[in-house]
Amino acid sequence: MKKNFSILSLSFLFVFSGCEKKNDIIVIGHRGAMGHALENTIESINKAIDFEVDGIEIDIFKTRTGELVVYHDPVLSRLTNSDAYIEEISLDSIENISLIDGSSIPTLNQVIDIIPDEIFLNIELKGMNTAYPTNELILKYSKQKNWNIDRFVISSFRWDELEKFRSINKEIKIAILVDSVFKIDSSLTLSREINAYAINPNNSFLSKEIVQKLKSKNLLVFPYTVNNIENIKRMKSIGVDGIITDYPERINR
Repeated sequence: MKKNFSILSLSFLFVFSGCEKKNDIIVIGHRGAMGHALENTIESINKAIDFEVDGIEIDIFKTRTGELVVYHDPVLSRLTNSDAYIEEISLDSIENISLIDGSSIPTLNQVIDIIPDEIFLNIELKGMNTAYPTNELILKYSKQKNWNIDRFVISSFRWDELEKFRSINKEIKIAILVDSVFKIDSSLTLSREINAYAINPNNSFLSKEIVQKLKSKNLLVFPYTVNNIENIKRMKSIGVDGIITDYPERINR
């Protein structure tokens, strides 16, 4: 396959100690590989691993008892028979709730434990007060297992959580999630303040001009969530560095 990477893209991959580049463009599995299995489950994450992604994106909330669990919504009702808010119940309660496929909601610890050395983990801070415990958990794994912190990326639409995270950790990579073209300029301001390394914009408004603008500020660009083949081709044509997708196998075929 034709190699067509920016210098930024290459340097991004090289800083992942022990990570071997697998794809022509950086492929990030969205909530695992949710086009093939229920999102944010161990099965979905294993599917993404099987597809040889470069990175896996997951979402986290903090429970009432302080643990970090992997789930996309603040309320459990969409994928379970419970209408509880994650932040209002204990981990014990969550462990007794089954997802619609019969599996359990995983903890962040459980997910980290199954991620191979060559794959980075993009942790999206979905809930409030997730920055500090996420940092503590990453540092714990780095110390106990001698892991390189370059295996982790922190992202969020909650820019206040990104600011909190950077205030206590100057090293771990941060990607700013942007859901509107009208927030591009403010995301650039924030990127300077927190030394972000990437912008993860909604693909719907992304253009070659915006990509060039972001790259001119030494930022990588990873649009979400790109599933349609024609849209994948469009993202490649405007020069993005990687793609967040429900279908990792479609990106480099």
